[in-house]
Amino acid sequence: MTRTWQISDVTDAAVARVAAARLAAAFGVPPVERARLTASLGAQLRLCLTKGGTWRLALETGTVSRTAPQAAERVLHAVVTPSPEAAAAGQPPWRVTVPCPEADDVGAVAVADAGAVADDPAELAQALLGADEDTALVLERLTEQEGLVDFHREELQQTNQGVVALHAELDAAGRAQREAFAAERKARTEAEHARRRLTFLADASAVLTASLDHHEIVRRLPELLVPEYATGVDIWLFDQDGDRPGPAHAAAAVVAARTGRPQYAAAHPGGLPGVDDQPPSALAPDRPLLCIPLPTRQAPLGVVTLSPPGDRWDPDDAVMLVELTRRASIAIDHAQRYQHNRDIAETLQRALLTELPAPPGLALAARYLPATHGLNIGGDWYDAFRQPDGGVIAVVGDVTGHGLRAAVMMSQLRTALRAYAVDGGSPGQLLTRLHTFLHHLQPDLFATAVIARFHPDDPTVTWAAAGHPPPVLRTPDGAVRTLDAKPGAMLGIPMHQEIADHTVPMAPGSTLALYTDGLVERRARGIDPGIARLADALGSFGPAELDTDLEGSADGILRPMLSDSERDDDVCLLLCHLRGTG
Repeated sequence: MTRTWQISDVTDAAVARVAAARLAAAFGVPPVERARLTASLGAQLRLCLTKGGTWRLALETGTVSRTAPQAAERVLHAVVTPSPEAAAAGQPPWRVTVPCPEADDVGAVAVADAGAVADDPAELAQALLGADEDTALVLERLTEQEGLVDFHREELQQTNQGVVALHAELDAAGRAQREAFAAERKARTEAEHARRRLTFLADASAVLTASLDHHEIVRRLPELLVPEYATGVDIWLFDQDGDRPGPAHAAAAVVAARTGRPQYAAAHPGGLPGVDDQPPSALAPDRPLLCIPLPTRQAPLGVVTLSPPGDRWDPDDAVMLVELTRRASIAIDHAQRYQHNRDIAETLQRALLTELPAPPGLALAARYLPATHGLNIGGDWYDAFRQPDGGVIAVVGDVTGHGLRAAVMMSQLRTALRAYAVDGGSPGQLLTRLHTFLHHLQPDLFATAVIARFHPDDPTVTWAAAGHPPPVLRTPDGAVRTLDAKPGAMLGIPMHQEIADHTVPMAPGSTLALYTDGLVERRARGIDPGIARLADALGSFGPAELDTDLEGSADGILRPMLSDSERDDDVCLLLCHLRGTG
């Protein structure tokens, strides 16, 4: 059911408040909730009278579902609707809901009687006095609660001493635990910093030792240190004659160069392990400098001068920087030695690869490319020279291994071949003599070779091979074939052998390609596909190209053959072109 009242003056407000209290009592609202309802409603009605206009109070009953539909609870809703003027000003309605746990026993007549309130001052006064009953009940409940509060306060005071003692024990245990946690965090932080330093040292060492170019190492070192471990890095390498620093370098760097010990130049001592303290540098008086020599077994290679990323270095960071500088020094020293040896080796090998002759009717073009990995010198070689009878010997060989030893052995074989060829002999005979020579001279070294002999009066070419890839012949009509007659075994192996000669026609305009396995062999594919590619490249030229520009043709063969990857073996190519008659 719903009951409404219009409120425009204080009498309307009093009547509405009395009716609401009676209806709440009739619907079984508990006294405490009823007192709260009437107090809240009275405050709201006073606010309505202050704002003026005609307001509307509505009381209605309803139900609210709880945990299940069948567990519904009766409630009483009170709604004060603002006057039109207040509603236009944005005043929202006032709402409140109270439970009616005893509403099931309320009859319609009792509700109607409770909601009827006359505008009689005596009746209103009597209703006001009746409201004191709810207030008295609330005060009684309040007194009971105060008694309970006093009882519990006394209990609390009795247990305070034990609680305080317990708190003291807990505080002491908490402090001990916090100290343990702080020590653990500190140890974990130090361990993490140590792990970070070791990881950085390992990664930086790998970067520095990966290059054999000391200029690249010097360039990479500042990139590794800035900005985490330094804001500035100056690397000073001494000259080969041992000249020491000049006035452009800090005094601490001079001391580090002379003593071989790290130096720390700053206004205050650094306290860094293994580092000597020096006064501030005149070149940088406002910032510390750490000058670390680049040590070697003989004398320092130079000095690395660092500026700190903050006010100063952590001692453990300084130890790591000294160790990194030592490793960088080793990498630079190895790179300089490698560069020196490589220059010597390349000079030696270039000196051994002599210029080719220019016999009548025969054009020769050679190419030699060292491996792109390691020391750029190996045992691949080529040669061409005249024999006393007018013939021309062309040879391509490959001594096993790389380095100076292979180059020296290659030089000895080349010299021996020229000496044997003076006495005449076919390619097979010359290879047989080289086999015996190598076996007795260097029993642990082996070689492969292919020799071709041309004679101006003979329209054929005689060739022989020992463990070497077969020659490739291009005829004047553009056809290409591999001369795959059975070769002899490698030179120098512990066995007796007589290497056979092979003769094929070679008309004017023909081209014979001699080469080493570095040109055609790839680890993933073997040697046969490479020989096929060489044959295709040789067959792609026209007769005029080979006749007029054999050097350019040699480059044209190498480009497609070597475009796939870096080479781990030397490459040697010798083209022998019999000029056309036209």
